[in-house]
Amino acid sequence: MRALVQRVSRAAVRVDGAVVGQIGPGLLVLLGVTHDDTPAVADKLAAKLRALRIFPDADGRMNEPLGSDRAILCISQFTLYGDARKGNRPSYVAAATPAVAEPLYERVCKALDAQRGVFGAHMEVELVNDGPVTLLIETGV
Repeated sequence: MRALVQRVSRAAVRVDGAVVGQIGPGLLVLLGVTHDDTPAVADKLAAKLRALRIFPDADGRMNEPLGSDRAILCISQFTLYGDARKGNRPSYVAAATPAVAEPLYERVCKALDAQRGVFGAHMEVELVNDGPVTLLIETGV
């Protein structure tokens, strides 16, 4: 499982022009699922995201976790498993099928009590980076 995590001042996602999820300060998580991901992997990733210490403490150092005063917006993102090492058109064979990916995406969202996009929909994601702080988190079995 891969997550591109951005610390944001605010973020929103729209489907067909309507806002389906939005947050103020917190994390925007773009989540990709691969074939061999399991519920245990999803739980491990959710725990890791919740515990990431990437928010400033009183001294301005990235030392604080998400906490209760920040939120998460989680967007399904199969393209995180795109492979463009050969040629110019990425291959997405490493991305899980929707039947595998959707329940695991929903599991992560539920564990994080996250706002979310619409799985499989064409989404417009808007964000204002805070920092900017962007991390790629990979979790396996």
